[in-house]
This record gives sequence, C-alpha cells and structure tokens, in this order.
Amino acid sequence: MEKVVLAYSGGLDTSIMIHWLKENYDCEVIAMCANLGQAEEMDGLEEKALKSGASKVFVEDLQDEFIRDYIYPTLKAGAIYENKYLLGTSFGRPLIAKRQVEIAQQEGASMVAHGATGKGNDQVRFELTYMALDPSLTVIAPWKDSKWDLDSREECIAYAEKRQIPISQSKKNIYSEDRNIWHISHEGGELEDPGNAPDNGVFTLSSTIEDAPDQAEHVEIEFEQGRPVSVNGQALDPVPLLRLLNQIGGRHGVGQVDMVENRLVGIKSRGVYETPGGTILYQAHQELEQLVLDRETRHYKQKLALTYADIVYNGRWFTPLRAAMDAFVNQTQVNMTGRVKLKLYKGNVIPAGTWSDKSLYLSDLASFSNTELYDQKDATGFIRVFGLDMKVNGMVNGHG
Repeated sequence: MEKVVLAYSGGLDTSIMIHWLKENYDCEVIAMCANLGQAEEMDGLEEKALKSGASKVFVEDLQDEFIRDYIYPTLKAGAIYENKYLLGTSFGRPLIAKRQVEIAQQEGASMVAHGATGKGNDQVRFELTYMALDPSLTVIAPWKDSKWDLDSREECIAYAEKRQIPISQSKKNIYSEDRNIWHISHEGGELEDPGNAPDNGVFTLSSTIEDAPDQAEHVEIEFEQGRPVSVNGQALDPVPLLRLLNQIGGRHGVGQVDMVENRLVGIKSRGVYETPGGTILYQAHQELEQLVLDRETRHYKQKLALTYADIVYNGRWFTPLRAAMDAFVNQTQVNMTGRVKLKLYKGNVIPAGTWSDKSLYLSDLASFSNTELYDQKDATGFIRVFGLDMKVNGMVNGHG
C-alpha cells in the first residue's frame, strides 16, 4: 500500500481528507501537524487525526525555526506585500511543506497532499516547495482532484457528519482562519463583501481600538545585526520575545489590517489580519535602519523589499534568487545593532527614540551651522553642476 503524507491542521478540510484519501486512493495516510504557534488549536490534534483514520501522526514544533529562518530574513528585508500584509501565512507554508517532504522521505511515502483550494495562494506555496525539494513526489490536491465532489464548506461538514469524522467547524462559524505565532488571518463570511466593516468579534489576538487602554505604553527593542534580541532590557529567545510583543501590541490594538489583496491566481480577496508583535518589530527595524544605513543602500534595499515580498507571497521561497537576495540583505544588517523605543497607543506605533553606536546621524553635521565636514558655500557649485542638464533643457526649449 502506498503512503501519503498529508499536511494536517485539524481544520475542516484536512480532517475529512484523511478519510477521503483512503477512500479514493487506497493508501496509508500519515498526518503531519506543524506547530507554528497556533496556541490552543494544537490541543488534541494527534488523537483527532488518529480518530479520523491516520495511520501515524507527526506533531512537529517548528516555532523556533519558523522565526529564525523565515520570519527574521523577511523582517530584515523589510518585505511587505502591497504596503500592508506582513506575510504571516505566506512564509509559513514553505516551512510546513519542507518538513512534510522530509517526513515523506523518512517514511518511504511516494505522495504528499495538502488541503489548499484551487482558488488560493497556498496551493502554489505548498506545491512549489515540493517541486524544489523532491520533484519525485506525487502531489495530491483534493480540491483540484476530479474525484473531489465537495464544492462548499457546508458539503464538507455534511461529509464529516455522515462518516462521524470529528470536526470543530460548524455552520455558524464559517470564517477561514490561519493562525501562527506571527499573526492570524480572517476570511470568508460577511468579510467577503468589502462593504462590510469587520465585526469587533473577529479580532482574536488584539483589542479593538475602543477597548485599548487610554494610557500609552512604551516598549524598547534591542537589535543585533538586524535581529531582535531583547524587549525592555530583557534578553529573550525568539519564541518568548515574539509572544511578549504579541501581548503588548495586542493590548493596544496594534497591527490590525483590513485589505483587499491581489492573489497570485488573479483573484482579489478581502482579508483581515492581526499582527501585533510583528508590526512592532517592523516599525522598530525601520527606525534603526533610518539611523544606520547610508542613503544609496537604504534606497536600493527599499526596491529589493518589493521583489522580496512578491517572492515570499508567491511561494518561491526555495529559489536561488531569494538566497542571493538574503546575502545582500545580511550585508546591509552588519551594522544594524542598537535600541529603538516606541510608544503604543490606540493602534498607533509612534517613534520615541533610537540609539546606535553605528549611527550615521551626526548632530553637528545635521545642524544649520558650518562644520569641518560641510561648508554651506560649497552647495552653490554643487547645485550648478547637479542641475546643469535641467538648465540646458530649459534654454533649448525656450523656458525664460
């Protein structure tokens, strides 16, 4: 009997897929649960997968690897998709698929499967990773399979109830959510209409603006070569550091995003995201870069960030281009050591001080006074040369 390793989340789709794969492919199903920080969503997953028909279950704690090898590189690159999305789901999928491939090779499985739909981005992120890391594996994607005849969440629920498959999804709770230690996303239901404001009950990790404290709170982040290493003077490993920032930021309603984004497959979709700790880290990292990076490097890095965000969003994590871009980004982070203080208030993240021994900001040079490094009279000749092409164009075209 052939074996298939299923990326199992315990949600509605993957719960019924264990039974469906056995029923339609006559195969042994091995469930792989990746713990990226889903909190209580991980409770009882192994037992649930076995009751659903899995022959074996792997529960993998990947939180530390997730932060160090996926979140931090993206943070250092400054990558943000379409000016808003901090890529919380995007860089989680390649890690899950990577571990899935490793387990398939370990267990002698010839197939891998995922529960992503044929209209979303995750199908691409999973399958491109399979292709990059083990092209010999056969990919089963039930939502795109001709044998799959379940066309809605309601039909999936009915399938599970008929076969007594344990599920947590109900007809009342119809949101599609993805949660990890970095963020939580909310899609579906009334959110499918961009004209509907998200109900306050949507928010899981953060307070609403109305419920956030009326008193501002300061938080100080210390970086070493672009990596956050402490909060408010307390040295922390990546997992507890991000958890603490999630608590602090969530308390003040920081990191709530409501956007209509462009999926890779050409569909516009509306999503509500909560990324409290990540929003604090991005803001702090940008403040330190303002102080440390020279103009040309910073401007070029901002251009690179757009491409990096597309690479991550589109599931092309395991590519030579991303590895090459990481080499450039890491070079820009050599002097990115310092402290950043931020003020949090009612969803806002406000700069409150930045310090670095490698700061390129010189107070006497920035002042209005002449210094040994800069004589204001030198600017006259500089401007004449810098604008000469514009002057010639004005003369030739009769301006003045």
